[in-house]
Amino acid sequence: MVSKNKYGQYFTIDLIADFMVSLISHPKSSKVVEPSCGKGVFLKNLLNHGFTNLAAYEIDTTLGTDFDFIKYQSFLEVPTSEKYDVVIGNPPYIRWKNLESELKKELETNLLWNKYFNSLCDYLFIFILKSIEHLEVNGELIFICTEYWLNTTHSVTLRNYMCQNGYFTDIYHFKETPLFEKVTASFIIFRYVKSKEKKDAMNLFQYNKPKGLPSKEELSTRSCFDILTIPHFKENSRWILATEDVQNHLIRFENECTRPNTTLFQDQSDLYRIGHYCDIGNGMVSGLDLAFQINDTQWLNDSEKNVLIDVYKARNLDAYLSKGVTKYIFIQEDMSDDAFTLKYPHLAEHFKPYREELSKRYSYNRTIPYWQFVFPRNQTMFERTEPRIFVPCKERISNKDYFRFCYAPSGCYPTQDVTAIFKNKNCKESLEYILAYLNNERVFNWLRFNGIIKGAIVEFSEAPIASIPFRPIRWESDKEVNIHNSITEEVKRYISDRDSHHLPTINNLFKALFNE
Repeated sequence: MVSKNKYGQYFTIDLIADFMVSLISHPKSSKVVEPSCGKGVFLKNLLNHGFTNLAAYEIDTTLGTDFDFIKYQSFLEVPTSEKYDVVIGNPPYIRWKNLESELKKELETNLLWNKYFNSLCDYLFIFILKSIEHLEVNGELIFICTEYWLNTTHSVTLRNYMCQNGYFTDIYHFKETPLFEKVTASFIIFRYVKSKEKKDAMNLFQYNKPKGLPSKEELSTRSCFDILTIPHFKENSRWILATEDVQNHLIRFENECTRPNTTLFQDQSDLYRIGHYCDIGNGMVSGLDLAFQINDTQWLNDSEKNVLIDVYKARNLDAYLSKGVTKYIFIQEDMSDDAFTLKYPHLAEHFKPYREELSKRYSYNRTIPYWQFVFPRNQTMFERTEPRIFVPCKERISNKDYFRFCYAPSGCYPTQDVTAIFKNKNCKESLEYILAYLNNERVFNWLRFNGIIKGAIVEFSEAPIASIPFRPIRWESDKEVNIHNSITEEVKRYISDRDSHHLPTINNLFKALFNE
């Protein structure tokens, strides 16, 4: 049974603890420590595997165990002169803003925390770094944790420290397999060796079962993993769980999206990005979608028909094309209930079953009539008389290799499950070109490794979309202008006739644009 408390505890299941102990390469006589032992599942499995020279720390004194050698104190207080051959376990994960005051005070006086981290960092970081400090040379660290820190700005000092002080041998990538109850995240188990030796490569084990936990035998034989060799991580760089070939493709893609270099130094800020060329807005919030959706419109009067809008829901979207439209009631007029009933009698009747629930909507500290959206954000943008691109604000990629950037004509609106993209006034490229570009496999692969991803869910709110590298047309090049115009025409034809035979032509045109 997994539970969570104020110390960021997610308790490891026996199956996974047993597997992690099996990864230890040191002899059974080695000194082993678990820095946050919880209820003792790792300690039990260490003993079962024959390890007896054990130490353990736990800050939560309410957790009862059968092990009398556990010290109920913070691992962060233990002097780093205390060395071990193996550190193993499941470190706590708490964001700084969620830390208990006692833990914040402890970090504020911790030398390692103040040397490497700040209040934008997570509690997990100090546990990883301090664990390495406690290792003997050639000692090994085996942890299970979420993978988000492999590629975030605030963990760069931790990543650099790990590159300087050792190397990874193996990473087991479980993606969003439910290793912990009621937790949706992408998990990894890693084995790291403390050493001044450098390695060029490591093993990546990608979990390949479509659903559910592996069996003990599958873990033992590694049959539940696809095994890849990937380049070892480097300092001051993103850590990507991909083969060298894939990483090279990403580099080539970014190079094509890079501004001309006018200085000796170049970084990610030199990329052209979608946000430079497009206006992006998250969809409007009704507060209760079911109440505002209407299917039977034949009985409505003219006033009522005039306040209906076409909405593309996330379920309506596909790559390039919509699969349908949903009619919504959209009235932002202020009037009395009686006036509303008089002007919109059929809509008033439609709203009746939802009145009580509508009254309980979060109102943003305003008094909102039941017939109004609670937050018609970006309404002005959506009322622009031009086509636009819609994309689901969250997209699962565990079972697909494409995103659903969809063409939407003028007059169509998104609600909160959809984000809209418009050309801005500085963009010379056509909307059709941008649409095809966003649906291109190069963008998919870039987002798969660089997007805002939780578990296997890619987020498409304003900031993540704005960050996508963009390949603008070099208008002085006749070749590129012709490619742009050809892509534009092919997309227009596809939107018109829905014949998928246009897609290979579009893909080949992008190959020519990227000189492939």
